[in-house]
Amino acid sequence: MTAPESSPDADHEPEAAHRYSDVVPAPSSRFAPAYRLTALGPASEPPPPNTEIEAAILEVLLAAAHADGVMCGREQRSVERIMLRLTGRPDLDPELSKRIEDFDPNAFDAREAAELLLEITPQQRRHVLELVREVCDANNAFDLEEERFLLDLTRALELSPEDIADLVVHAPPGIHGAAKRCFDAAFSAAFLAGAWPLLALLALGVKLSSPGPALFRQDRSGRDGRTIGVLKFRTMRVTENDGNVRQASQGDPRVTRFGAFLRRTSLDELPQFVNVLLGDMSVVGPRPHAVAHNQHYRTKILEYMLRHKVRPGITGWAQVNGFRGETATVDKMVQRVACDLEYIRRWSFGFDLDIVRLTVFGKGARQNAY
Repeated sequence: MTAPESSPDADHEPEAAHRYSDVVPAPSSRFAPAYRLTALGPASEPPPPNTEIEAAILEVLLAAAHADGVMCGREQRSVERIMLRLTGRPDLDPELSKRIEDFDPNAFDAREAAELLLEITPQQRRHVLELVREVCDANNAFDLEEERFLLDLTRALELSPEDIADLVVHAPPGIHGAAKRCFDAAFSAAFLAGAWPLLALLALGVKLSSPGPALFRQDRSGRDGRTIGVLKFRTMRVTENDGNVRQASQGDPRVTRFGAFLRRTSLDELPQFVNVLLGDMSVVGPRPHAVAHNQHYRTKILEYMLRHKVRPGITGWAQVNGFRGETATVDKMVQRVACDLEYIRRWSFGFDLDIVRLTVFGKGARQNAY
């Protein structure tokens, strides 16, 4: 699983060119830096000083801090700094401090808060959403639950996803639709029906090359971050599936000779068409990473977990651009995740077909395969 440093395949259309100048390291808190993949737009106009509006904003920010289950210390401090900024006071008003202390996320009523905030202008409502994102970023991770909260609040404030395109990863309609699922089911069923002799030969080759099972099931993260068991032909002498999964590297002694051939040609991934047929994966989508790797990267790249908005794929936009294999540095994972988010934003059925074409005939999909 790598992100090579080579440029995208020269065969790609000009519109697919990546603007990695937007991928810049930006501190999401005063404690540690994290990569921000989507540059934020200019700050909108803040709401005017108003005690009731400030109280409503505080409720919203506290609910956002609890969106992923619990408010951490960084998020609470972020809320307090924002309220000091909004009120223009050197210290928090005692009433606001008490609200923070007594806040119950289960009692939060988004509609009630939104009713009051609808009295301010759309630009000022957009500013409230910017503040929500600031709170969510305070712990170096913008998770799926936090994005859902932000999208729900956007609708409650009568704004559209397009108004906050820089704050969320907006997936086009249809990315979870029947057409994509029907294509996945038909493609995987046809492949498995036609390629079973090849699959049987590859399984025999694995069995003869080293002791152990022909197939290996590893826990990976699927859509919405749910754990799925991804099938692969075993290419190593070990079958790691715990919290210390180590990525394969070039010349890795764990890889068998036959396994190296399978990895170089990506034939080890073919059993995943069973995962596609079962609905856990798609033919095209972000490649599924090991659960242990997700825990490692989720606080190093702010939007990392948003790649799980869709089903993972056997091939993807990152892979056809050569960003596959070992990610020895965070920069390499940044390039891969940037491609994954670009895929989600740009998705169309034609885009999927183009990625399939590039997987078969392009050069990028075979780079850094070892």
